[in-house]
Amino acid sequence: MTYRVCFVCTGNICRSPMAASVFRARVEEAGLDGLVEVDSAGTGGWHEGDPADPRTVSVLEEHGYDSEHTARQFRTSWFERVDLVVALDAGHMKALRRLAPTADDVAKVRLLRSYDPAAGEDLDVPDPYYGDRDGFEECLTMVESASTGLLTAVREKVEGRTA
Repeated sequence: MTYRVCFVCTGNICRSPMAASVFRARVEEAGLDGLVEVDSAGTGGWHEGDPADPRTVSVLEEHGYDSEHTARQFRTSWFERVDLVVALDAGHMKALRRLAPTADDVAKVRLLRSYDPAAGEDLDVPDPYYGDRDGFEECLTMVESASTGLLTAVREKVEGRTA
């Protein structure tokens, strides 16, 4: 049975596609492709159908990650088929938890940086959209740091399902 992870930010053109691309690479490196499905979406539909922000694409490609992406909006019905919804900041987490139809669905929503023991108290990944390229590099660094712990948590869930 496939374990499904969906990363969510505001418009699904900066942070969440970056997180999905990085995590997809980690899943593949760990030999879990086929067992873990990685997706992303936004809390809003402003950019539906658009590719990722060109700065996101540039940073991903420069660091060897896949940058293919089409923006979508997260829908309440997705909770039925997603095992883990990873919010990029506290605002996204609140919005997603409000959308969640059940207490079990609320429990599926977690902050990405909660998987990074070095993150400290501020668990938000800042939105780089209104800044320059440095913000996208900072975002990538945060995403990569959290992906290690997230992969460990997801691996435990996957191995629990196949045991």
